[in-house]
Amino acid sequence: MAYSEVLQQVKKKQIKPVYLLYGTESYFIQNITKYITKAVLPDESNDNLSTYDLEETSIQEVIADAETYPFFGEKKLIIASNATFLKAKPDKLSFEHDLEVLSHYLTNPVEYSVIVLIAPYEKIDERKKVSKALKKNGVIAACNPIKDYELKSWITNLAGSLKITIEEDAYEMLETELSTDLHLLRNELTKLALYVGEGGVVTKEIAVNLISHTASNSSLLLVDAVIEQNLFKAISIYKDLEKMKEEPIGLIALLAFQFRTILRVKLLKQKGYSQAQMQKQLSTHPYVIKIAMSRESKFTVGRLQDIIVKLTEADANIKQGKMEKELAFELLLHDLVQP
Repeated sequence: MAYSEVLQQVKKKQIKPVYLLYGTESYFIQNITKYITKAVLPDESNDNLSTYDLEETSIQEVIADAETYPFFGEKKLIIASNATFLKAKPDKLSFEHDLEVLSHYLTNPVEYSVIVLIAPYEKIDERKKVSKALKKNGVIAACNPIKDYELKSWITNLAGSLKITIEEDAYEMLETELSTDLHLLRNELTKLALYVGEGGVVTKEIAVNLISHTASNSSLLLVDAVIEQNLFKAISIYKDLEKMKEEPIGLIALLAFQFRTILRVKLLKQKGYSQAQMQKQLSTHPYVIKIAMSRESKFTVGRLQDIIVKLTEADANIKQGKMEKELAFELLLHDLVQP
């Protein structure tokens, strides 16, 4: 089942005896696990909670715990992570998992225990007998990263649950900066919701000022400063990055990546490539392409080539010790914002 389907069932307290959560999106795995824990152990007591690492503990020991009556309360919860035996090529361990014990338990689970198996892998081997038994008698939740085209809808739904609205031009920053980390995205949206209040609107200006800045996002802001020919803005962004201990050499590399991408997108656009074709050709994140496409019209090919030359020269001057790195970077910014 999809993550969202399983989560909705769990939120309604429709709890099953055995769950398998597999996939590489840790946010989804942790979120389902959190709601299962709330449903099974509403008093938030850890007395009936057991956690195991299946790379250190056998599945038969986990099942033995599940079949043991809880000391307090009506139910107990067992969370067992790293179910390597579900992979096509299981990891070699110092002990054997008796999967027959698990398969047998799945046909007749006890009423007082809930088991959550976690397999943080992109795929499991669905051909295995134990996988088929889990599919037939348990609940399997696929917790893989959301698709690129799903991100905006996901942000919108999350914003809706926080009772805030996000303006269209604020999505770009959220998508490009936070799309690969749903934990961070959730945290940043929560912070924005606290700032604007219930029913509030998140503008691009608010997002820029409040979202935790990283070097990657700040390199995009530097590109904007170059487009606007705003030296003061460029220097201010650089000073913020200095406080984050970002080195000029690394920032030059990030700027070079941004401008090379803009140049390549511009050249491909001139050849009639679509955004999807550009993504395939450049093998990069779709939002990187999207942003480059929104910026390429602000530059001529010659201007972009000149900027890349300036970045290369500044990089060489610093690495060869010809100029103090902070001064070299500030002079570079001055050169870049010139028309």
